[in-house]
Amino acid sequence: MNVIELERWKPSAADPRKLEYAGQPTAQEVFEELKHRLASMGYLPDEYFLMDSHWENGRKIPKDADIFCTTDYGGSEGVYLDVYLKWYDENQKKSITKSFITGKTLGENGNDLDRMFLISSAITKAFHGDHATHGRYMKIGGVEDDTGGAVVHLSQQEQKVIIEALVEQRERQEQAMSQAEQLLRRMTGSITEYVNTVGMRPLRMSGYDKTILAIQDGELSAFKDLYPQTLKDHADDLLIEAAGRPGTVGRKMTLLLLADMEQFSEPTYCAACQRAININDPEKVTFLLEQAESHVPKLSPSFHGEMASYAYLDHRFIATEIIKQCSEEQIAAAPSRLLEQFAADHDHRTLSALVEKGISGGSSAWRTLHMLTYEGRDSWIAEDLLEKRMWVETDDYGALHACVQNDAVDVCKLLLDGGIDFDVYQQWAKNHPCDGHEKTMQALEDHWSEIQTKMAQVPAQENGGMTFG
Repeated sequence: MNVIELERWKPSAADPRKLEYAGQPTAQEVFEELKHRLASMGYLPDEYFLMDSHWENGRKIPKDADIFCTTDYGGSEGVYLDVYLKWYDENQKKSITKSFITGKTLGENGNDLDRMFLISSAITKAFHGDHATHGRYMKIGGVEDDTGGAVVHLSQQEQKVIIEALVEQRERQEQAMSQAEQLLRRMTGSITEYVNTVGMRPLRMSGYDKTILAIQDGELSAFKDLYPQTLKDHADDLLIEAAGRPGTVGRKMTLLLLADMEQFSEPTYCAACQRAININDPEKVTFLLEQAESHVPKLSPSFHGEMASYAYLDHRFIATEIIKQCSEEQIAAAPSRLLEQFAADHDHRTLSALVEKGISGGSSAWRTLHMLTYEGRDSWIAEDLLEKRMWVETDDYGALHACVQNDAVDVCKLLLDGGIDFDVYQQWAKNHPCDGHEKTMQALEDHWSEIQTKMAQVPAQENGGMTFG
């Protein structure tokens, strides 16, 4: 595979034979590409492999940054692999080193340390390439959850023997296919590249198989040659796989499939969007959602809102971006749990955007109000949202009850002003005891009396202003 670039370049408009600087990639994009490659080789640390929170929310890789790794035993248990970015800051006139990624394996013996050093080597090669012609390293023996094993240096002839055996295993034993592919990638860099170069049993590997491998390996040229032959029968699988492929190459593959295949089922398109969300690719998610109505017949009105709700679970930045780009119609049809989700974060800005665009509190209204009024911490947010627009149904007595239980008097008054009938609520509350909130109930009775008085005065004022004759 090609090295992971820490800068973006594009053909020059003046001279297409030359490249010109095109900006910096986001740290998240670089991380997802690296994680994908390590996973494809079976090289992800078994405990965790996480990007530092400093680099979240679209932060870009600094210009002229370089990357390096350190590996060592932890202070208490396990072996740690730390990946750092280092660059020179022109404003501060000094070199800066910042933690980028941390990986950990639970094992802590010599074999575990050796394996983490091999992972560190794989990371270094991913960014700097393999500049030598020496035989690569591989781990043999053991099962997937065994962190031990032996590290063996192989000659080129020995590599060829094992590679041929692995290709044979991949073709005959489907259950062992994943591990065989990981080993092939570890030894050759790319299965697609190996098959194209060596021509190992090209007739026994289907065109669909080769296309999927090209997506996984990030081999764009091979993908362009292969996918037209398999698109008719495997369009759904190819779109989902391409949507889950990180980086620029994954976006280009997805774009090609959408350009050549006009329609997909909603479940397929939903799965593709979710895969793009899972790899934390806001650019691809935005593109897929913009194209959704063009590629999915009779798209559900709630589709965009459902994607925002899905993204919230692990990728809140993407969820907020989806909400910003949604139309009022799309938000009005969104699931009401979106309000509840962002109320849990007390995210006033996003809650305001949802309410202003017309979301309904639905069955989640009482939980949303409970979270905002509990102990009075964020009652002001609930008040502001209700003043912007009444998003609670007028027969949702559970929502009013939640505010009574939290003694959020001002919020309760706004609910009554919005149309909830306090007399009906009192009858409803007889089956939902709420002791200890007498002062709140008295304040609401007084407010309800004021509302009734004002309503009674309106017809009299209107009649008094009319003249006949």
